[in-house]
Amino acid sequence: MNRRALLRGAAALAGGTVSGRVWAAPKADARLLVVFLRGAYDAANVVIPTGSDFYYRARPTLAIARPDAADPAAALALDADWILHPALRDTILPLFAKGQAAFVPFAGTSDLTRSHFETQDTIELGQTLGESRNYQSGFMARLASELTRVRPIAFTEQSPLIFRGPDPVPNIALAGLGKAGIDERQARLISAMYAGGPLAGAVNEGFRVRDEVYRTVSDHQAQADRGAVSPKGFELAARRIGRLMRDQFNLGFVDVGGWDTHVNQGAAAGYLADRVSELGRGLAGFTQEIGGAWNDTVVVVVSEFGRTFRENGSRGTDHGHGSVYWVLGGGVRGGRIAGPQVRADEAHLFQNRDYPVLTDYRAMLAGLFQRLYGLDAASLGRIFAGVAPSDLGLI
Repeated sequence: MNRRALLRGAAALAGGTVSGRVWAAPKADARLLVVFLRGAYDAANVVIPTGSDFYYRARPTLAIARPDAADPAAALALDADWILHPALRDTILPLFAKGQAAFVPFAGTSDLTRSHFETQDTIELGQTLGESRNYQSGFMARLASELTRVRPIAFTEQSPLIFRGPDPVPNIALAGLGKAGIDERQARLISAMYAGGPLAGAVNEGFRVRDEVYRTVSDHQAQADRGAVSPKGFELAARRIGRLMRDQFNLGFVDVGGWDTHVNQGAAAGYLADRVSELGRGLAGFTQEIGGAWNDTVVVVVSEFGRTFRENGSRGTDHGHGSVYWVLGGGVRGGRIAGPQVRADEAHLFQNRDYPVLTDYRAMLAGLFQRLYGLDAASLGRIFAGVAPSDLGLI
């Protein structure tokens, strides 16, 4: 059975329910990791609309050159209309070539505040705009509630909005993980303080997860090759996430900051190129560490909104609207640009400044969850109320 058939089979077999919940994946234990690029990455300079000359006129200092085998700074061909930032040559392009990476342009939310915080909240909550917000109900927490055998975790410093819900979800930051700040004696004292109370289970589970994660990371460090260059930043965290999701967790969230590029964002080289390169190395490292489980794993990369299509006077870009989402995985139907599209020219800009949103993120994710987990309409309605799933055939 090939990778795509395995995932489709998992989805087909996942229809049985127990107490209103759906079995997450009967055998394969499908894994899902959501990567949130905080700061609104400049999608138009990463997955680039080369089919329009307007891109080059609108970005006189930021544009990436069209593909040229003799020019290492030139972009990489994806299809007749889209090219990829050269910083992803050795990491994401090979996944795209193998059919394990798809890009969804013109994706996002109808939130028009163009505020980082407002729109990040909108995305993480996944609730209907215009209604009062429930900040104790994130969409990944609601997804977890619809699944059994689910082992969720946030790889973040703070508990993220996206995982807020009735059941506590552990969180732990991995980039700078060192010796635990609370030793075993202190942990026993704290557990004893909460023993018999309503928080006892959460406290004990928190220490258990912390200890398991620390042991996993420490064991790997002890096995590292002598003299090898150690990965840093997101690449280091992503490799650790890969090992943890291979062995212990199947529903994860991580956020990556530093994508707000108003000034001197650079083109083929520079600030944005460095961020893109590290993101690519991290995701490629994740695929290596998760090993064979990659066949049953889906990674979705999102951001709160895109950026203005024209560069500004500071050689950067400002807050925009539509973005480009990434969907990666061993069973993903990739190697293509997915979802509805329009030409990226002046006539099709939203409010004459940025990408329109043609694929609502909630509809896209609902369609993905339907295929990945075999969720029925009632379950999807509890995750994204009032949303019709949009099946882009991503798996």
